[in-house]
Amino acid sequence: MSAPAPSLPFTEIIRVRVGFQLTFEVPFPTPMLFVVEPTERPGQRVVQSRRLVDPLRGADKLRRYNDGYGNVIWRLLAQPGALVISQDMMVDVPGAPDPQLTELPKTPIEDLPDDTIRFLLPSRYVDSDLLATEAWERFGHIQGGWAQVQAISDHLHGSCIYGAGSNSSTTAQQAYSAGKAVCRDFAHMGVAFCRALNIPARYACGYLGDIGIPPDGTPMDFHAWFQAYLGGQWRTFDARHNKPRRGRVLIATGRDAADVAFTTTFGAARLTRMTVWADQVPVDAELPEDEPGQEYWE
Repeated sequence: MSAPAPSLPFTEIIRVRVGFQLTFEVPFPTPMLFVVEPTERPGQRVVQSRRLVDPLRGADKLRRYNDGYGNVIWRLLAQPGALVISQDMMVDVPGAPDPQLTELPKTPIEDLPDDTIRFLLPSRYVDSDLLATEAWERFGHIQGGWAQVQAISDHLHGSCIYGAGSNSSTTAQQAYSAGKAVCRDFAHMGVAFCRALNIPARYACGYLGDIGIPPDGTPMDFHAWFQAYLGGQWRTFDARHNKPRRGRVLIATGRDAADVAFTTTFGAARLTRMTVWADQVPVDAELPEDEPGQEYWE
């Protein structure tokens, strides 16, 4: 259930209980992929993890692998009927809000590491080439890498209304033109403007609860933000909220949402219910005992 782990490289930590439960109706045997598992990363330590697949007739078909970005992928052959899949975790993360390193410069393309170059190019939902003219006209005069990316985040937060209106095929340029976006779109737009300005940027997804702020009343869901490569590391930006937040738990990163969709079904499996949670708990909190009648795998 739990195991000793090395201390995290910061003095203040908080513990966050994160997890989900997804229910599907499956009409026939259906291969499915899930990108839902936070892992050990710098500044993120998984303390406990419990996963459930119900009914267990599908559990022997579930396995985990790492994709080309290092993300953990669950692969499952779901059987006909109702499928419930869930995870409950305790994760330690920095207690401080997202760092604000305002003096970070922009790295010239010729000095970028080879593995960041792919994050300069357009991708399925990041049509940065279509936003290049506006990006340079609006942000090209700003000096400093962090300053440019923050200006992008400020602009998107102020010019786009948060709300449903997009769908699974909406690109960054389409969301920007519509002026209405959900977190997925804000992330894609941020990535697109960064790439247009020759700043490597990638899509990030995970958990972000209302920790240290008043609840905003929006039903809890998985969250998406973006990361820009500045000062030799990937830095967090979130145009949806556009303010430093505490308790961010990273699940996965990729070029855009096509790489890290939370669920991919190769068939007609239909999501009928979704519950997601992300709550701060005491630093010594542990997961409750297994529920009677449920069988879990670690």
